[in-house]
Amino acid sequence: MVTLLINLFIKDKEDTDNPRVRQQYGMLCGLAGIILNILLFLGKFLAGLVSRSISITADAFNNLSDAGSSCVTLVGFKMAGAKPDVDHPFGHGRMEYITGLIISGAILIMAFELVKSSVDKILHPGPVEFSMLTIWILLVSILVKIYMAFYNYKIGKKLDSAAMRATATDSLSDTCATTVVLAGMLVGKFTGLMIDGWCGVLVGLFIFYAGICAARETLNPLLGQPPEESFVCEIEKIVLAHEEICGIHDLLVHDYGPGRRMISLHAEVPAEGNILKLHDVVDNAEMELRENLNCAAVIHMDPVVTRDEYILELKDTIEALIKEIDSVITIHDFRVVIGETHTNLIFDVVVPYEFSISDDSLIEQIQVQVKNKIGNNYFVVIQVDKAYLK
Repeated sequence: MVTLLINLFIKDKEDTDNPRVRQQYGMLCGLAGIILNILLFLGKFLAGLVSRSISITADAFNNLSDAGSSCVTLVGFKMAGAKPDVDHPFGHGRMEYITGLIISGAILIMAFELVKSSVDKILHPGPVEFSMLTIWILLVSILVKIYMAFYNYKIGKKLDSAAMRATATDSLSDTCATTVVLAGMLVGKFTGLMIDGWCGVLVGLFIFYAGICAARETLNPLLGQPPEESFVCEIEKIVLAHEEICGIHDLLVHDYGPGRRMISLHAEVPAEGNILKLHDVVDNAEMELRENLNCAAVIHMDPVVTRDEYILELKDTIEALIKEIDSVITIHDFRVVIGETHTNLIFDVVVPYEFSISDDSLIEQIQVQVKNKIGNNYFVVIQVDKAYLK
């Protein structure tokens, strides 16, 4: 059904980096979610009244909250598709993440209320009426939620949307919850055990776990997370395709919402080259990043010596002795300043977060190694950077 609606109402459906297309996907899925969840609420609420089951009634209101979450998704994608303005020059794409966070909050609140009412049912148990109508309603609900999880996950993956994936996770948790409710009713019918309240607690824990997972996925891009390795590889492939560029470092990816990313990096170019020609090469690389990855790009040129054998030999020596300290350490921006009394070796060192050696201790170890292996008149001037990328 959703695929048919996409084909009918979304033009340029494959251009998922286009904010307008993303907006249409989100609003269509949000509308479908509202309709399906309201229908499920009505069916389960009827089943809960007929069977006098707290777990079925709670599951019904869980679906009603899902309808509210779908409303949030619809509004969120509508706002995320708004064009950049004076107050928000990078657009409103992060509204997708905020939407996912609101949905996660609704999931957690519903889980708490469900566990609370289920505990009351455990303390004050009552019989659950068995009926085939209730069984059929629950079975249909499971199938519908599986379908909703499928299309939300599929479209969430297509759009790379945390909000859509959060909705898919919610639908999957609802499937598990309704399955537990159904199993509890069948157990009560054939064994006489009143486990309705315990089933409600189990359902609540399922939903709580789903909410935590969804919140984590939407919080990470809001707080700032490393870009995906595949995206970094695409950047490196485009930039290093220009043979004049020797290497890149200090790559930063600023995420202002799906399809609204900004890239900044340093490109190493031969210090002996023509500055105007190299500037043109860097401009071309920036343009290719914008066209191929649909993002703003800023590249800073770093001149590096590529023909002086003395400097290249010093760089190789420094890299080797640093690898002796720890193989994960890398260096860049290597320069040599030769003075009358001493020589300064200037470079940046990149270490991972939570590195076991402090910055000051690492610089001291490198200085000792340099004096032992190169000479007492060589001094290091080091900037310690953290590995921004995984």
